[in-house]
Amino acid sequence: MDKIHLKRPFFGVLSMHANLRKMGYAINVKRVVRLFKVMGISAIYQKPNLSEANKAHEIYPYLLKSIDINHSNQVWSTDITYVPMEKGFLYKVAFIDWYSRYLLSYAISNTLDAGFVIGAFQKAVKAHGVPLIMNSDQGSQFTSKAFTDELKAKQIRISMDGKGRALDNVMIERYWRSYKYECVYLHSITDGWHLERLTEEYVHFYNSERLHQSLLYQTPSDQYQKGLIRFPGA
Repeated sequence: MDKIHLKRPFFGVLSMHANLRKMGYAINVKRVVRLFKVMGISAIYQKPNLSEANKAHEIYPYLLKSIDINHSNQVWSTDITYVPMEKGFLYKVAFIDWYSRYLLSYAISNTLDAGFVIGAFQKAVKAHGVPLIMNSDQGSQFTSKAFTDELKAKQIRISMDGKGRALDNVMIERYWRSYKYECVYLHSITDGWHLERLTEEYVHFYNSERLHQSLLYQTPSDQYQKGLIRFPGA
C-alpha cells in the first residue's frame, strides 16, 4: 500500500482495494480502511497525512510562495513519513535544506510525539546552525508549542503548508520517494536496528554520492557547501 500510495496519491479506499486485489492480495475493504488509518493515508494528499492538525495550536502562513531560495540555510523543510518493515512499522522525521536538498538530520521512532521531532531539529542546529525559515505541514508535532518555541527562541520564521497542499513542501517529498525506492523497498527490514543501519548508509549515499540532475549533477553535500554565505573574516 505504501508503494501504491507514493505512485497514486489520489487513490481512495476503493481504488486501493481494487488494485491490491488485482495484484493478488486477498484483502477486503474493511481491512484497507483499517490500514489507511494505521498508516495515516488519506487520498488526494501527495503523502501520508501522518499527523493530524491540533485545532488548539496556532497555524502559521506559508512563506515560500514568491521568494527566491538561493543559498543554503535560507529555508529548511521538515516532515514525517511511515516506514514499513517485515513486522510492523516505524516513523522517520527528517530535516532538509531546500536550496541544496542536503539531508541535515533525521530520527526514527515508534511513536508520533513531538519529542523525536525536537531532538532531530536540535541535532541539525548543532551541526549546521539555524535557517532563516522553517517550513512544515500543519501536523500537531510541528504546530506544538514545544516545537514552535524552539524556532522562535532562535528567531527562525515559521512557514506552514496550506492544508492538503503537498507541493508546498515538495523538496522533502522528493527525498521521501528516493529514500523509500532506493533504500526501504530494496530490503526486508527486520527491526529498528536494521532500519537505523540502512538509513545511516543511505543518508551518506544520498548526501555525498548521489548526483542530482536538478543540481547539475552535483551532490547535495557539494551544493550545500557552495551555497553557504561566507561573511568577511569568517
